[in-house]
Amino acid sequence: MTPLDPLLLAGLQLMLAGMGTVFLFLTLLVFAVKLMSFLVVRFAPQGIPENLATASQTGQANAAPAAHVVAIAAAIDKHRNRQI
Repeated sequence: MTPLDPLLLAGLQLMLAGMGTVFLFLTLLVFAVKLMSFLVVRFAPQGIPENLATASQTGQANAAPAAHVVAIAAAIDKHRNRQI
């Protein structure tokens, strides 16, 4: 059996070091995200913001103001009637 080329061994070592570094970083990232999630759940206020509570009660959570609707309708109408 022939010994491995030193250049091949160096490449293998570099690959293992790189993959180990990435694995360590991603593992730390997972734990950091879990810690942040725990801290947010524990220390964040539990109340619903006032504007979201009133919007959900009226059923218009994503409603746009009337002036915006009129402007969008006018822009669409102008685009459809445009002569090329």
